[in-house]
Amino acid sequence: MKNDNRLTEGGTLQVLLRFAAPFLAANILQALYGAVDLAVVGWFCSPESVAAVSTGAQVTQIITSVISGLTLGSTILVGRYIGENRSDLAKTAIGTTLTVFALFSLVLTGAMLAGLRPMLTALQTPAAAFERAADYVSVCSWGIFFICGYNAISAVLRGYGDSRRPMYYVALACVLNIAGDLMFVGLLGMDAAGAALATVLAQAIAMICAVVQLNRSRFLFTFRLSAFRIQPSMALRLASIGIPITLQECMVRLSFLYLTSVTNRLGVDAAAAVGVASKYDVFAMLPATSIASALAAITAQNFGAGKQRRAAVSLWAGLGFALAASACFFAWAQLSPETMIGIFARDRAIVAAGIPFFRACSYDYLAVTFVFCLNGYLNGRGLTLFTMVSCCFGALCLRMPLIAYVFSTTPEDLGRLGTIAPVVSGIMAVYTLGFTLWRMARDARPKTKA
Repeated sequence: MKNDNRLTEGGTLQVLLRFAAPFLAANILQALYGAVDLAVVGWFCSPESVAAVSTGAQVTQIITSVISGLTLGSTILVGRYIGENRSDLAKTAIGTTLTVFALFSLVLTGAMLAGLRPMLTALQTPAAAFERAADYVSVCSWGIFFICGYNAISAVLRGYGDSRRPMYYVALACVLNIAGDLMFVGLLGMDAAGAALATVLAQAIAMICAVVQLNRSRFLFTFRLSAFRIQPSMALRLASIGIPITLQECMVRLSFLYLTSVTNRLGVDAAAAVGVASKYDVFAMLPATSIASALAAITAQNFGAGKQRRAAVSLWAGLGFALAASACFFAWAQLSPETMIGIFARDRAIVAAGIPFFRACSYDYLAVTFVFCLNGYLNGRGLTLFTMVSCCFGALCLRMPLIAYVFSTTPEDLGRLGTIAPVVSGIMAVYTLGFTLWRMARDARPKTKA
């Protein structure tokens, strides 16, 4: 069938914006899941419940990071085959991806249910918030199958060049999630567990609707039992691309979990303030993460089609757009951090604790934009080993040791803790940019015949 979503033809900037805009909208809506959970809990429940949801969300974010990293491997592989006009291999990659993730979700569900209390204990979850956090993570864990299914389907569609349908599916889930939060938390008083239940049900309905709609359309892959099979060599290719991305995502999340465990020792107010800041991190960095994911698909298709220069032009255009968008959040955090915090928490102690942390950590909105966009381009090229090593180095050798040092010297200085993220991102941006320019220069050299 003819693919009208090719990313290798047309004006470079036009294609980038056309593809990235629904991507950004979908990511904004998806980020609303956790944001709405936290906001509704903040409106109707106690500060202990806010701390429970913010801590629980840090745990469940690891699940999302693992799944997103692995599914990005599918985006890159499907995109490469589409660029090469190999729809047969793209179809095999899709079937393998969906089957692997269906099985993986069952294993991950069991692991999360078995290990949730030790994880919350390791995070130094405040005693007053512990049981609520355990309820939140437990309910979310039962919905891992739907998280895997939705993300796998969206990744496949984006590799195919279609970023619109994932946006529609996540929009449906977002509306259902908001309605569920107001019902389960506001009306029925189910606290943190109600917020988690609303998210799980919303994702389940969205995934089922996606399967039904794609089966009724003329999509490359048909959702029937015979199509779900694992092709070993394709599974290995997916793993070789996806696992390094997953490891880098996990290392970054673990470093932020370490920050959560540190601030949890300072009490409920500090824990809640950093939890609110983590929600804004997601929103402020959405332009960069959306452009990065779009660049992965665009670069994969264009390298598959032999259009390396077009991929490079897309990188610089995307980086400029993402930087301008993230700067708006940076300005807000510098000028009026109390209004940002007040959207999620009305308690004066939480607002007071969060202001210095917001002002300091908001510099990361700018610095990390370079890291995300450059990594998106490099991932699209299949250079996931470099991005994995880079992110692991930043998390394990820079961010976590700096957090430990600052906490040991000035434990209650949240402003100083907030400076760590932008410093680390700035260092990573410098060496990642150097590596990217070196690879581009090597690509531009004339090929000599042996």
